Amino acid sequence: MTEYLDSLIERYPCLKETKESISDAYSLLRQSIASNGKLLVCGNGGSSADADHIVGELMKAFCAKRPIPQALRQRLLSIDTDWGGILAEGLEGTIPAINLTQHTALTTAYANDRTPALVFAQQVLGYGQNGDVLLGISTSGNSQNVVFASIVAQAKGMKVISLTGEKPATLDRFSDISIKVPETETYKIQELHLPIYHCLCLMLEATFWPDLK
Repeated sequence: MTEYLDSLIERYPCLKETKESISDAYSLLRQSIASNGKLLVCGNGGSSADADHIVGELMKAFCAKRPIPQALRQRLLSIDTDWGGILAEGLEGTIPAINLTQHTALTTAYANDRTPALVFAQQVLGYGQNGDVLLGISTSGNSQNVVFASIVAQAKGMKVISLTGEKPATLDRFSDISIKVPETETYKIQELHLPIYHCLCLMLEATFWPDLK
Protein backbone atom coordinates (compact mmCIF):
# COMPACT_ATOMS: atom_id res chain seq x y z
CA MET A 1 0.00 0.00 0.00
CA THR A 2 3.05 2.25 -0.02
CA GLU A 3 2.12 3.69 -3.41
CA TYR A 4 -0.93 5.40 -1.94
CA LEU A 5 1.06 6.92 0.89
CA ASP A 6 3.85 7.97 -1.44
CA SER A 7 1.32 9.63 -3.73
CA LEU A 8 -0.24 11.44 -0.76
CA ILE A 9 3.11 12.83 0.37
CA GLU A 10 4.03 13.80 -3.18
CA ARG A 11 0.82 15.83 -3.48
CA TYR A 12 0.95 17.18 0.09
CA PRO A 13 4.63 17.40 1.14
CA CYS A 14 3.62 19.02 4.44
CA LEU A 15 2.11 15.68 5.50
CA LYS A 16 5.46 13.87 5.41
CA GLU A 17 5.64 13.84 9.20
CA THR A 18 2.28 12.04 9.40
CA LYS A 19 3.30 9.18 7.08
CA GLU A 20 4.15 6.73 9.86
CA SER A 21 0.98 7.40 11.85
CA ILE A 22 -1.17 7.03 8.71
CA SER A 23 0.54 3.73 7.94
CA ASP A 24 -0.06 2.55 11.51
CA ALA A 25 -3.73 3.60 11.30
CA TYR A 26 -4.14 1.63 8.08
CA SER A 27 -2.61 -1.47 9.65
CA LEU A 28 -4.89 -1.20 12.67
CA LEU A 29 -7.99 -0.74 10.50
CA ARG A 30 -7.00 -3.58 8.17
CA GLN A 31 -6.58 -5.96 11.08
CA SER A 32 -9.91 -4.98 12.61
CA ILE A 33 -11.87 -5.30 9.35
CA ALA A 34 -10.23 -8.62 8.50
CA SER A 35 -11.44 -9.89 11.88
CA ASN A 36 -15.04 -8.78 11.21
CA GLY A 37 -14.64 -5.55 13.16
CA LYS A 38 -16.26 -2.25 12.26
CA LEU A 39 -15.34 1.42 12.32
CA LEU A 40 -17.19 4.02 14.38
CA VAL A 41 -16.53 7.66 13.47
CA CYS A 42 -17.42 10.88 15.26
CA GLY A 43 -16.69 14.60 15.21
CA ASN A 44 -18.37 17.99 15.44
CA GLY A 45 -19.25 20.57 12.79
CA GLY A 46 -17.00 20.14 9.78
CA SER A 47 -15.56 17.03 11.39
CA SER A 48 -19.08 15.60 11.50
CA ALA A 49 -19.27 16.15 7.75
CA ASP A 50 -15.90 14.43 7.40
CA ALA A 51 -17.22 11.48 9.43
CA ASP A 52 -20.13 11.18 7.03
CA HIS A 53 -17.76 11.43 4.07
CA ILE A 54 -15.57 8.62 5.39
CA VAL A 55 -18.51 6.30 6.00
CA GLY A 56 -19.75 7.00 2.48
CA GLU A 57 -16.42 5.97 0.96
CA LEU A 58 -16.25 2.76 3.00
CA MET A 59 -19.82 1.50 2.80
CA LYS A 60 -19.89 1.41 -1.02
CA ALA A 61 -17.44 1.37 -3.89
CA PHE A 62 -14.93 4.22 -3.83
CA CYS A 63 -12.45 3.83 -6.70
CA ALA A 64 -12.60 0.08 -7.34
CA LYS A 65 -15.32 -2.38 -8.27
CA ARG A 66 -16.60 -4.27 -5.23
CA PRO A 67 -18.60 -7.34 -6.26
CA ILE A 68 -20.33 -9.12 -3.39
CA PRO A 69 -19.12 -12.66 -2.54
CA GLN A 70 -20.24 -15.36 -4.93
CA ALA A 71 -21.78 -17.40 -2.11
CA LEU A 72 -24.01 -14.48 -1.17
CA ARG A 73 -24.98 -13.96 -4.81
CA GLN A 74 -26.11 -17.57 -5.01
CA ARG A 75 -28.13 -17.32 -1.79
CA LEU A 76 -29.91 -14.21 -3.07
CA LEU A 77 -30.74 -15.94 -6.34
CA SER A 78 -31.98 -19.02 -4.51
CA ILE A 79 -34.50 -16.90 -2.57
CA ASP A 80 -35.91 -15.19 -5.66
CA THR A 81 -34.49 -15.31 -9.18
CA ASP A 82 -35.76 -11.89 -10.25
CA TRP A 83 -35.36 -9.78 -7.12
CA GLY A 84 -32.30 -11.75 -6.07
CA GLY A 85 -30.75 -11.02 -9.45
CA ILE A 86 -31.29 -7.29 -9.00
CA LEU A 87 -29.67 -7.45 -5.57
CA ALA A 88 -26.79 -9.65 -6.71
CA GLU A 89 -25.93 -7.24 -9.53
CA GLY A 90 -26.68 -3.99 -7.71
CA LEU A 91 -25.14 -4.45 -4.29
CA GLU A 92 -21.50 -3.55 -3.66
CA GLY A 93 -19.02 -4.91 -1.16
CA THR A 94 -18.80 -2.91 2.03
CA ILE A 95 -16.48 -2.05 4.89
CA PRO A 96 -18.78 -1.70 7.93
CA ALA A 97 -18.68 1.84 9.28
CA ILE A 98 -21.08 3.98 11.33
CA ASN A 99 -21.13 7.77 11.65
CA LEU A 100 -22.20 8.49 15.23
CA THR A 101 -23.23 12.06 14.39
CA GLN A 102 -26.15 11.17 12.11
CA HIS A 103 -28.66 9.59 14.52
CA THR A 104 -30.77 12.67 15.12
CA ALA A 105 -33.58 11.20 17.23
CA LEU A 106 -31.16 9.33 19.47
CA THR A 107 -28.68 12.17 19.90
CA THR A 108 -31.30 14.83 20.60
CA ALA A 109 -33.16 12.59 23.04
CA TYR A 110 -29.96 11.75 24.88
CA ALA A 111 -28.79 15.38 24.93
CA ASN A 112 -32.16 16.44 26.31
CA ASP A 113 -32.52 13.68 28.91
CA ARG A 114 -28.94 13.16 30.04
CA THR A 115 -25.55 14.84 29.62
CA PRO A 116 -25.05 16.16 26.04
CA ALA A 117 -21.29 15.62 26.09
CA LEU A 118 -21.82 11.87 26.54
CA VAL A 119 -23.84 11.41 23.36
CA PHE A 120 -21.03 9.75 21.36
CA ALA A 121 -19.93 7.72 24.36
CA GLN A 122 -23.46 6.32 24.70
CA GLN A 123 -23.36 5.13 21.09
CA VAL A 124 -19.91 3.60 21.50
CA LEU A 125 -21.31 1.76 24.51
CA GLY A 126 -24.13 0.37 22.36
CA TYR A 127 -22.37 -0.28 19.06
CA GLY A 128 -18.78 -0.91 20.04
CA GLN A 129 -17.28 -4.36 20.47
CA ASN A 130 -13.85 -5.68 21.32
CA GLY A 131 -11.76 -5.43 18.15
CA ASP A 132 -13.68 -2.51 16.63
CA VAL A 133 -12.04 0.86 15.94
CA LEU A 134 -13.16 4.38 16.85
CA LEU A 135 -11.94 7.26 14.68
CA GLY A 136 -12.32 10.52 16.58
CA ILE A 137 -11.96 13.67 14.48
CA SER A 138 -11.30 16.95 16.28
CA THR A 139 -9.41 19.95 14.91
CA SER A 140 -8.52 21.04 18.44
CA GLY A 141 -8.05 17.52 19.75
CA ASN A 142 -9.94 18.56 22.87
CA SER A 143 -13.61 18.02 21.92
CA GLN A 144 -15.12 16.68 25.13
CA ASN A 145 -17.70 14.44 23.49
CA VAL A 146 -15.02 12.83 21.31
CA VAL A 147 -12.74 12.39 24.34
CA PHE A 148 -15.51 10.68 26.31
CA ALA A 149 -16.23 8.38 23.35
CA SER A 150 -12.54 7.45 23.18
CA ILE A 151 -12.42 6.53 26.85
CA VAL A 152 -15.47 4.27 26.51
CA ALA A 153 -14.00 2.71 23.37
CA GLN A 154 -10.80 1.78 25.18
CA ALA A 155 -12.80 0.40 28.10
CA LYS A 156 -14.64 -1.88 25.65
CA GLY A 157 -11.45 -3.25 24.12
CA MET A 158 -11.59 -1.11 21.00
CA LYS A 159 -8.71 0.71 19.38
CA VAL A 160 -8.82 4.50 18.97
CA ILE A 161 -7.41 6.60 16.14
CA SER A 162 -7.54 10.38 16.45
CA LEU A 163 -7.27 12.90 13.63
CA THR A 164 -6.35 16.35 14.94
CA GLY A 165 -4.14 19.41 14.43
CA GLU A 166 -0.54 19.80 15.49
CA LYS A 167 -1.05 21.15 19.02
CA PRO A 168 -0.80 18.79 22.03
CA ALA A 169 -4.33 17.60 22.77
CA THR A 170 -6.40 15.71 25.31
CA LEU A 171 -7.24 13.08 22.68
CA ASP A 172 -3.56 12.14 22.47
CA ARG A 173 -3.89 10.49 25.90
CA PHE A 174 -6.75 8.26 24.84
CA SER A 175 -5.65 7.30 21.33
CA ASP A 176 -3.67 4.29 20.21
CA ILE A 177 -2.67 6.25 17.11
CA SER A 178 -2.72 10.05 16.76
CA ILE A 179 -2.58 11.55 13.29
CA LYS A 180 -1.65 15.19 13.83
CA VAL A 181 -1.56 17.44 10.77
CA PRO A 182 0.88 20.37 10.80
CA GLU A 183 -1.65 23.19 11.06
CA THR A 184 -3.33 25.09 13.91
CA GLU A 185 -6.20 26.96 12.23
CA THR A 186 -9.44 25.00 12.01
CA TYR A 187 -10.08 25.31 8.28
CA LYS A 188 -6.47 24.53 7.41
CA ILE A 189 -6.55 21.44 9.61
CA GLN A 190 -9.74 20.28 7.90
CA GLU A 191 -8.20 20.84 4.47
CA LEU A 192 -5.48 18.33 5.38
CA HIS A 193 -7.78 15.81 7.06
CA LEU A 194 -9.58 15.05 3.81
CA PRO A 195 -6.61 13.76 1.77
CA ILE A 196 -5.53 11.66 4.75
CA TYR A 197 -8.81 9.84 5.13
CA HIS A 198 -9.14 9.47 1.38
CA CYS A 199 -5.75 7.77 1.41
CA LEU A 200 -6.84 5.42 4.19
CA CYS A 201 -10.05 4.57 2.29
CA LEU A 202 -8.08 3.86 -0.88
CA MET A 203 -5.64 1.62 0.98
CA LEU A 204 -8.41 -0.37 2.64
CA GLU A 205 -10.36 -0.78 -0.60
CA ALA A 206 -7.26 -1.98 -2.44
CA THR A 207 -6.59 -4.47 0.36
CA PHE A 208 -10.01 -6.12 0.36
CA TRP A 209 -10.77 -5.76 -3.37
CA PRO A 210 -7.38 -6.08 -5.06
CA ASP A 211 -7.07 -5.89 -8.84
CA LEU A 212 -10.67 -4.75 -9.27
CA LYS A 213 -10.15 -1.15 -10.37
